[in-house]
Amino acid sequence: MWRGLLLKGTACVLQAAAQRFLHQRHFSSPSLSLLTQRLLHRPATAPLRLQGTGYFLAHRWDRGYKKDTKSTEFPVSLVTITDIKQYLRSKDLSFHDGYSCLHIPSIFVEASARKDSFSLFIDKTTGQFLCKDTLVEGSWEDLQDCLEVMQKEEQDFLSPHVLLGYLESVEEQEERERELREVQSIWSSSVPLSDLPEDEAELIKAMFQITKISNATLKKFSVRLFKPTKSLVFPWFGGPDSSLKGIKLLLAQRTDSDRVTYNEATVPKSSSYYNLFGLPLVSRVDSEVVVTGQELDALAVSQATGLPSVALPRGVSCLPPILLPYLEQFKRVTLWLGGDIRSWEASKIFSRKLGLRRCSLVRPGEFRPCPVEALARGQNLGHIIKASIPAAHKSIVSFKQLRDDVYGELVNTDQVAGVKWTRFPELNRILKGHRKGELTVFTGPTGSGKTTFISELALDLCMQGVNTLWGSFEINNVRLAKIMLTQFAMQRLEENLEQYDFWADKFEELPLYFMTFHGQQNIKTVLDTMQHAVYLYDINHVIIDNLQFMMGQENLSVDKFAVQDHIIGIFRKFATNSSCHVTLIIHPRKEEDDRELQTASIFGSAKASQEADNVLILQEKKLVTSPGRRSLQVTKNRFDGDVGIFPLDFIKASLTFSTPIKGKHKLRKVANKPENEEEVERKAVGAAPVKKEEVKKEKAEKATKATKTPRTVKSPATGHETTQK
Repeated sequence: MWRGLLLKGTACVLQAAAQRFLHQRHFSSPSLSLLTQRLLHRPATAPLRLQGTGYFLAHRWDRGYKKDTKSTEFPVSLVTITDIKQYLRSKDLSFHDGYSCLHIPSIFVEASARKDSFSLFIDKTTGQFLCKDTLVEGSWEDLQDCLEVMQKEEQDFLSPHVLLGYLESVEEQEERERELREVQSIWSSSVPLSDLPEDEAELIKAMFQITKISNATLKKFSVRLFKPTKSLVFPWFGGPDSSLKGIKLLLAQRTDSDRVTYNEATVPKSSSYYNLFGLPLVSRVDSEVVVTGQELDALAVSQATGLPSVALPRGVSCLPPILLPYLEQFKRVTLWLGGDIRSWEASKIFSRKLGLRRCSLVRPGEFRPCPVEALARGQNLGHIIKASIPAAHKSIVSFKQLRDDVYGELVNTDQVAGVKWTRFPELNRILKGHRKGELTVFTGPTGSGKTTFISELALDLCMQGVNTLWGSFEINNVRLAKIMLTQFAMQRLEENLEQYDFWADKFEELPLYFMTFHGQQNIKTVLDTMQHAVYLYDINHVIIDNLQFMMGQENLSVDKFAVQDHIIGIFRKFATNSSCHVTLIIHPRKEEDDRELQTASIFGSAKASQEADNVLILQEKKLVTSPGRRSLQVTKNRFDGDVGIFPLDFIKASLTFSTPIKGKHKLRKVANKPENEEEVERKAVGAAPVKKEEVKKEKAEKATKATKTPRTVKSPATGHETTQK
């Protein structure tokens, strides 16, 4: 499958001359001129969107440019479903209104071969299209350009190679070829589990805890074993010829608690891995499918129920929109992504993409674990699927409908609390975790390091799989990425340039994306961008740095506090409706240097603190230069009410903040008192220490005895000795 862009624009990538993009075409000269001029005369704000094969052409810089950039610029005006329908009607194109896509006859297949099939799918949200017959994909603008050329040339179809492609750099070509060789090498050297000796096969199954999965099921899904690493190999078959596109390797490891954890790796890398495992086994007449989060779960569902089952390529982290056309044929989609709170939240989010009307969700619980575990326990998977609840809900619900949700939160209190920070354990103690659907307001004095701190806070979560979108309007993305890369590597890379590629490759794999806005921006443009990113990349965390840049110049005639309240209300609604955590940085009011900030110090009215679920303040003692100058204070925590403050140490070499050892800044030197001989003897023989009361009594007796005992005193004047009591 081609790796086309899923977005409608891309950031500051291409400044190359237009003639370097053109390939040999099948159009006549007038048509080529028409299409080229449509590209060249687009507004400057609308970046090039033709993608065909999805590869970019950049200048031949000293360092090769990589196509999978995550710095993304979204178009100012997004296409709407109304616009798409009106345009299709104007071209006399019939269409079916599907669950998440519009279906039209493919314009890349000859009319005689179409057989009235609607095999070209247009995403209702983005306008992105995919032809399942030819695997041609592109943006809404690509499709418009092709339809205009067809009308100009009076043709009834176009060649699949008609879209302008993007040249690959030598580095990109070598990387793609290397990945294909690696896929073929691993696949050819792996062996089907059914070909292994029975005892060895049972040992492998026990290692992965899939003893209930039959050899017939493993053979049906073409699961193999890669002996050098003892990993299961799941293939990705795709395209009209069902060729091998990639593989996923799954490694099982036992923990100290005798539980099994799984580590997975994909070739090609995860950002290019768009596989619905099990899809080639689905028939065109099937109307029901079970979507799982892991390949082993798909095996269990298929074996136990006989229902078609597919597994998402990256589990519960995201559902790439490019896969939606392959799920359009099903009238009923059951989402059984796992048995924990995180999978339940992902199910509710994914059902919005797939269409609430046809989706049902398997609610996690003690008797509804993940499918492979349910199979191992001997549970009836068919009954669990039939008991799934519809995703669509009414505006009013009763406690009976909420009862299981409430019980689930009581049982899984740790998971409900959210994702834990690894670098800030004290923040876990107060906030308990990072939760979806909340609004966090963060403030601090100017120059105190707000952006640096919040970037590390977000990086910590991103490294744990929280899909993150950065909107930095105050500093550009290059500087921000440099800060985060330094925090990621925990060292100054300018002093270790030979390690740059190593850390950059690892950093590139993080689910981290950047908006390319800079300076003052209109709130509607930013909100459209955020909604687009949530749909495309399943963003869980959005950082806006900062609120003041949302208050554009067009609102100068309006009360600035009213504008700020309006913007905060928009972010609050977005966080709730999108199940996405929004962190909003707001500058404080000007305070005296010797005064600490409070919740009331946040710039504007009280709406910011009222709407926020969490309020964090980076305190800085400007008149202090010793350690403990900075601290983080939580002044509001709507989750459980806990508030508090803890010190921070800034490490300049890695641009990171760390929590000092408890009591580090309160240490005082205490002189060691010499022990008396009796106490030393007691310790030597291992006797119990003398209690304080006994010591006091013993001292008092000695003092009394000393006063009663006579002593000899020599007179300094006469030199005679006298006895005194």
